[in-house]
Parts: sequence; structure tokens; C-alpha cells
Amino acid sequence: MTITADLRPSSPLPWAVPSTPDLTKLYMSASCPELKAESVVSSDDEDYERFEPLIETPEEEAFSMDCPEVDKLDINQPIHEPVTQPAVEPTIRCGSSKLEDQPPICQLCMQQPSLQPSISSVSSSSSSTPPSERRKLQWKFKGLTLWLELEEFDSDLTRAVEDFSSRHSSPHIPKPHTTAIYGMTHLSPDEAKERLHQVPSVLAGGAWPAFDKPTGVTSSIAEYGKPGQVCSIAWSELTLSTSPEHEDSVDALHRLFFGEDWEPEGGRDRPWKPHNSVAYDNPETNALSLLDTVVYASRNPTLLGRERRVEAMSLWITEGKMEEWVCIDRVRFW
Repeated sequence: MTITADLRPSSPLPWAVPSTPDLTKLYMSASCPELKAESVVSSDDEDYERFEPLIETPEEEAFSMDCPEVDKLDINQPIHEPVTQPAVEPTIRCGSSKLEDQPPICQLCMQQPSLQPSISSVSSSSSSTPPSERRKLQWKFKGLTLWLELEEFDSDLTRAVEDFSSRHSSPHIPKPHTTAIYGMTHLSPDEAKERLHQVPSVLAGGAWPAFDKPTGVTSSIAEYGKPGQVCSIAWSELTLSTSPEHEDSVDALHRLFFGEDWEPEGGRDRPWKPHNSVAYDNPETNALSLLDTVVYASRNPTLLGRERRVEAMSLWITEGKMEEWVCIDRVRFW
């Protein structure tokens, strides 16, 4: 099931959540099967309130697979005032080119926006879960993967990843990213690193095209084997849009990593569906919800209110479970 929310920032509007929310009643303007939740998000005021997440509720209780008619959610009750709590900086590893090695942390992959203390991130200290107590993602991934690392505004993407993981005790994504190519098994790490450094030479202007403002947010569960789905996980994302320039860049990247005889037609899913995930979970223990993501995005207006350049492309060994992923190289575009 995929549920999307269109959240174009416009004018300020305070959000409120009832003390006993009925997650089956979220204001929708849509017809089944695709439901789009409308919301007005605050402006780029630096003093906006940040995340006060909702109760964890199984996804099937939040929205029906049958897409029933949905009514308005009463959001007139006030929100409890949250308190400040520092975010926890994730560990990113980088090093050996061998899949079986356990590489040390290096400065290359630690070159990311530093995590700043949250601005009223959660309602109480009990809402935050130490990293060691958070669930692990159980799906076993494969191969070598290329990530696009997007421009951040006051580390907003990095903080979103930490806030969701901390609140829901869910698996922590090692770095915010948009996947360009997943699971390559035909190259060795060293061969892939060599080609990575050729990427600027095959892109128009030597850089990946910038992304427009996200078109909304999505919460969904992927099932391995369905069209375009390469794993079984639950996730929440900022949904991005593609363009002819993006499609050309994805084709150029495939030709570079798969050979000049790679054929664009039939060689990949079209159109490209870029997104920046802010949270992962296991389908069996999923605590993520569309409503939670909508509320968080409304309180962090830069997430949906800014165009973003692509700062870098990184190469990751994504063999095994997510906590085993290792960044082995990176090229920067600016």
C-alpha cells in the first residue's frame, strides 16, 4: 500500500493533534486508490516548532487497504509544548574495498552536515530511544549502490532521519540519500570506485541536475517481487520529481557502470522515481504512518519548501543488513 500526501508550503498554519487520535480520519481530497492528504505548511520562519510525533500505531490501523471514504480529522485540540533534546549523530563507516572486511571510520564519510541540538524535538526524554535499543532492519540487501547526497538546510534531512528513528525506535538510516543505482554485483569495489570518479565527465555540466521542491510525502510498504520493488521494507519519504535532465543523467550513469552497450530501453524502470527516505522499518513491526510524516514535514518547512542541489555521489557496499553497509568512496559536485 502506498499513501501520498501533497504538502506544498504556503502560509503558516498551526498543527494540532487530539489526545486520542483516530488515525482512520485524516482530511483527504482524493479518490481511491491514491489518497492525497492536503496540508498547509508554515513559511521559512527559523522559529518554527519541530517534531512532536504521534503515538505508534500499526499501519493497518491508520489506513485501510480497501481505500474507504475518509472524513476530516478534528485537529482543534492544542499540542503539548515539546522540550529541547539533542539529536544523536549517526556513525558512518568507510574503508576497505573487500566485502568481508570490517572497515574503520574514516574522515571521508564523516564529511556531512553536523547534527545540531533539536529545536523542541520530542515531548519528553522517554520518547527518545538510544541507538543501541532501536530495531534493526531485517532485510538482507546486496551488491554495490550509488547514492545521491542532497543539499541540506541547517542539517534538516539528517535531523529528520534521527528524529524518526529515535522516536519510533526504528532502524537508523546511515545517511540521507536518494538512490541512483542499487545492488550492482558485476563490479568489484575497486572497479566501481574507478568509475565513480568518472561520473562528472559523463554528466551535462559536470554535476547532477538539481531537484525541484518535493511533490509531497509518502508512507508505504514495499514487497519484494512487485514491479520496481527490490526489497521488503516499510518506509516514509520525501517524494521527488524527475525531469528530462534527470532521465538523461540516470541513463549516462548506467552506461558508465554497465558498459557502452547498455540499452536505455528495457535497461531500467522508467520513469525514474527519485525519493529521499527519512525512515525505514520492518513490515512486521512498522511504526511509521503518513500522519506522523505529514505533521513532521509541516513543522519543518524546509523539507518540502526548498529546491535542492546534489552535493555528492557516494558508493556504498550494501551487502547484508543495513547496519553492515559501508561507504567506500565519494565524489563531490560542488
